[in-house]
Amino acid sequence: MLRHLEVGRVMPGAPERAWRLLTDTRTWPDWGPTIRGVEVAEPRIGPDTTGRVRTLAGVALPFRVTDFAEGVRWRWRVAGVPATGHRVEAHPEGCRVVFEVPVLAAAYTVVCRVALHRIEQWLADGA
Repeated sequence: MLRHLEVGRVMPGAPERAWRLLTDTRTWPDWGPTIRGVEVAEPRIGPDTTGRVRTLAGVALPFRVTDFAEGVRWRWRVAGVPATGHRVEAHPEGCRVVFEVPVLAAAYTVVCRVALHRIEQWLADGA
């Protein structure tokens, strides 16, 4: 049974840099088109991190990291609902960043493509 769709892109830069970007909540509004802010105890997420994410509409929703493998993958639930997974893989050209989108949220793949473009720009700029 297909549980999620994958949207990914190969981009320049070390996998460690992409991982830092994906796990630093201070950068989420920079690359996440639907995120305007994050409230957490520590800016870098880890296993079992909880907090609130402020959406484009201004609504703050609770979240919890449900799966975390350092340097590889993290998944979360937002308002109790499975949300996107985030994965970084080494690649000969740099790294591959992948979003795992629940099948029921297939339309969100468009948002993920925008996020991948923003992440790629960030990595290319050396920020």
